[in-house]
Amino acid sequence: MKTSILKTLRVVADPSRLRILMLLGAEDLSVAELQEILAMGQSTISTHLSQLKQAGLVEDRRVGKNSFYRLVGEDVMPAGLLAQARPEIEEAGADEASMRLVVKKRQDRMRAFFDSVAGRMGKDYVPGRSWKSLAEALLTLLPPMVIADLGAGEGRFSLMLGHRATRVIAVDNSARMVEVGREQAARAGLGNVEFRQGDMEEVPIGDGEVDLVFFSQSLHHALHPRRALQEAWRILRGGGRVVLLDLLKHRFEEARELYADEWLGFSEWEAVGLLEEAGFGEVRSSLVDKEVESPYFQTLLAMGRKAG
Repeated sequence: MKTSILKTLRVVADPSRLRILMLLGAEDLSVAELQEILAMGQSTISTHLSQLKQAGLVEDRRVGKNSFYRLVGEDVMPAGLLAQARPEIEEAGADEASMRLVVKKRQDRMRAFFDSVAGRMGKDYVPGRSWKSLAEALLTLLPPMVIADLGAGEGRFSLMLGHRATRVIAVDNSARMVEVGREQAARAGLGNVEFRQGDMEEVPIGDGEVDLVFFSQSLHHALHPRRALQEAWRILRGGGRVVLLDLLKHRFEEARELYADEWLGFSEWEAVGLLEEAGFGEVRSSLVDKEVESPYFQTLLAMGRKAG
């Protein structure tokens, strides 16, 4: 144990590696993104990451052709220690500013994809979107209520809910998607369906404003699914429910490029765990659909309730 502690201290003592740890404590980042932020060569970054990984301070996850690195748990490298060291790293402020720009670029790439397909989403294939899975979710609904549809896209689901709900607030980060949704709501004469532009991780809805939150094939587009579900908990009234329809975890890597997917679905235990971590109780899940053609996407339905 003593050797392990000394090794860790030696690794952390390097200012460049300390800068990397500070960044990864705030955001999962790829080697290319760390290069852009720190203005260091790929081989240098990779060497530092390898040493940090060997010391058990960081871990990586594969996302398509890239590996994203993140800080290992609080018990290994407490955030308080990094905060204490920050004043001694003169580049820390600039690093954080650069990181925000890098993450924004990642979000902009996803937003650009949805802007480009707005107006024709119903004509194009979207994995996991099926009437059967939507019907399964609708069967769980209570009588008319205020509903938030997060990651609503053009709002086809929102418009369907609008025929029964007291009010529907459809949120999407694509300005073009929101525009198309508003046009469709107006044509359908649904004055109770409101479209708002915003991110599902920073929802433009007040605390405790809705009775039900839907994520219909949208959570796998979130950079941070935990934050999105925490936002769902925030905007729900006591006793309100969250309903998650998403892809069951799969290995169809092409989905990242074809549909701007950040995550390749979620396993049942991951979905249940995310809901419970966000504070929801009475969590349950089931598989509600399986496609008959390759790559045989399956649809997961998970629900939870906010204590009231």
